[in-house]
Amino acid sequence: MTRILPGVIAMAAVVVASNILVQFLLGDWLTWGAFTYPIAFLVTDVMNRVYGVQAARRVVLAGFVVGVVCSLIGSQIMLQGDGYEFAAVSLRVAVGSGIAFLTAQLLDVAIFNRLREGTWWRAPLASTLVGSAVDTLLFFSIAFSATLGAVFPDAANMETSWATEGVPFLGFGGVVPLWVSLAVADWGVKLLLALVALVPFRALVTKLSPQVA
Repeated sequence: MTRILPGVIAMAAVVVASNILVQFLLGDWLTWGAFTYPIAFLVTDVMNRVYGVQAARRVVLAGFVVGVVCSLIGSQIMLQGDGYEFAAVSLRVAVGSGIAFLTAQLLDVAIFNRLREGTWWRAPLASTLVGSAVDTLLFFSIAFSATLGAVFPDAANMETSWATEGVPFLGFGGVVPLWVSLAVADWGVKLLLALVALVPFRALVTKLSPQVA
């Protein structure tokens, strides 16, 4: 457990930061969480390459538990804005984040493990691309889609109602809910960062690999 502790700490930090930052817009089509969450895939892939599939799964599960705990705490912290009070972490965001994180990360681990014997960059790139797509679809649809609104209490829907406002798709297409544009832009950032992450992935694996018993 000691050897993967840095991975657990890194994953926990990413989960906490992303759960908070995904609720704050950056420009018109992105949230700040789009730039922090992809680091989770980097952490998982490094752990998988250096310490193996079981270690990677432990890091993912630890990140999931931390995310649940932080969401529970955040749901009890009330903020003031626009004339009403709202939770720092809304129920829908918490549920969407938890389901998307666990599903996408475990899928990432499985794909990486299947491709681990190939060219060094193929496993982290393929697993991150697929995991990111699944994560984006699950998170944004659960957290913001009006279709799933009936599943949640009215208060939870009010906290995320800003994301259902109809706007032109990415500013120039047909009118769609804001969360659809956010999801597409978020996925685009994740694709870009999946390529960028290959550099630190290679460096971290090279640095940590000699420590493997």
